[in-house]
Amino acid sequence: MTDTPDHDLVLVVDFGAQYAQLIARRVREARVYSEIVPHSMPVAEMLARGPKAIILSGGPSSVYAEGAPGIDDAVFTSGVPVFGMCYGFQLMAKGLGGEVAHTGAREYGRTPVTISEGGTLLADLPVTHNVWMSHGDSVKAAPAGFTVLASTTDTPVAAFEDTGRGLAGVQWHPEVLHSEHGQQVLEHFLHEIAGCRQTWTMVNIVEEQVERIREQVGERGRAICALSGGVDSAVAAAIVQRAIGDRLTCVYVDHGMMRKGETEQVRRDFEEVFDALDVVDAADQFLGALAGVHDPEEKRKIIGREFIRTFEAAEVRVFGALSDEDRGDTAYLVQGTLYPDVVESGGGAGTSTIKSHHNVGGLPEDLQFELIEPLRTLFKDEVRAVGEQLGLPSTMVWRQPFPGPGLGIRIIGEVTKERLDLLREADAIAREELTRAGLDRDIWQMPVVLLAEVRSVGVQGDGRTYGHPVVLRPVTSEDAMTADWARLPYEVMERISTRITNEVAEINRVTLDITSKPPGTIEWE
Repeated sequence: MTDTPDHDLVLVVDFGAQYAQLIARRVREARVYSEIVPHSMPVAEMLARGPKAIILSGGPSSVYAEGAPGIDDAVFTSGVPVFGMCYGFQLMAKGLGGEVAHTGAREYGRTPVTISEGGTLLADLPVTHNVWMSHGDSVKAAPAGFTVLASTTDTPVAAFEDTGRGLAGVQWHPEVLHSEHGQQVLEHFLHEIAGCRQTWTMVNIVEEQVERIREQVGERGRAICALSGGVDSAVAAAIVQRAIGDRLTCVYVDHGMMRKGETEQVRRDFEEVFDALDVVDAADQFLGALAGVHDPEEKRKIIGREFIRTFEAAEVRVFGALSDEDRGDTAYLVQGTLYPDVVESGGGAGTSTIKSHHNVGGLPEDLQFELIEPLRTLFKDEVRAVGEQLGLPSTMVWRQPFPGPGLGIRIIGEVTKERLDLLREADAIAREELTRAGLDRDIWQMPVVLLAEVRSVGVQGDGRTYGHPVVLRPVTSEDAMTADWARLPYEVMERISTRITNEVAEINRVTLDITSKPPGTIEWE
């Protein structure tokens, strides 16, 4: 990862917690910069990065289990403030001579906690409130020098602090919304105990990135950006344009699998914002390549391959006609890579690779570009905030995430123009009704999936129909790594179903996908 020397750094040490990314986001909400590192990183390496504070995350293990992840106790005596949450709280207690034991009493979910002494960490919080617990072991005795701040019915030591050494911890998960006053607890540690400066703001991010890009590209370099129509590539391009002006060319490839009216909307929005927009109509090329293909992975590979060909042709158009003097020393490629992409791809901190992200359709390594990734340290909600800071249209900033292969992976079976047109109409109705109900910002995404190879019997106007079903897949999420199915109001689902079956020929059944992620994924293919 690229260090940000203008900001205090908080390292979140990941012990296998499902909430590590959420902790990092909550730290940033407190206007302090944070990054995630694996527990396997040596403490000396962590300290070499000059963190202002270190947070130890939760985790699924018992601190006494064989092979359980641990951390060098030197982290607690280094002079850097440390905050432990759940498993991290127990590691701190055990590492400094306290007592952690399996009491036989487990606490999972919403649990009342009682504050016996507010101290600095829990100052001004209600004496009794609910927090989110997830543990089997408990701290029975705090280490010497610590003040016990809170307890529950089954956990005698649920929070403690030693402000003189900058150490504190809680047994619960303050980062989750189910914990009342959780953000306040985290901010007490960051601001009052660790003394972190509150400098991480969207204004600062934009100014710093613009300056960094100008330095990277110089006075003659030119850049190209593949726009998907989504917020990530749009915000990345807007930052780069602010830095280098008309030396950026944006390329938008319409592969024929966009949603109804989307290409026109993208063109309108982007031509308002960007000086040079190259729109490529490649629908026939993509659909021809997909003819007769049913396998989802093969579809994705074909779409990726055709995208590369289209983008290579655009590169020749953009850079090929320039003289050596106008071209500059280096051609730059702008990508909308986000921080979760970096974490999932194992980038920067020795994390395991969950999946590799290729943000512009899997561009080959032999394309001779130097990368510009202005969003590489940001989460999705921060990207939207930056987009608003830059004055981008709300239709661009708040567009629902849409996969690069488009509707091609929302058709189960062969992709044809006729099937795309069917799905476009059904999808447009679903999105229209979501907007009418005022739910656009509550729903992370709502794919509509056409079961093109399935037909079901129906009845309309006293006659038998034999049409396709569609599946609604509304989900809520914060970063798409996990998701829950959205509980849409019945009247909204009824309107969507009635309109689709009335207005879209050949669709006679609307179903609802109520699977969370995991075990399902957000998209069907």
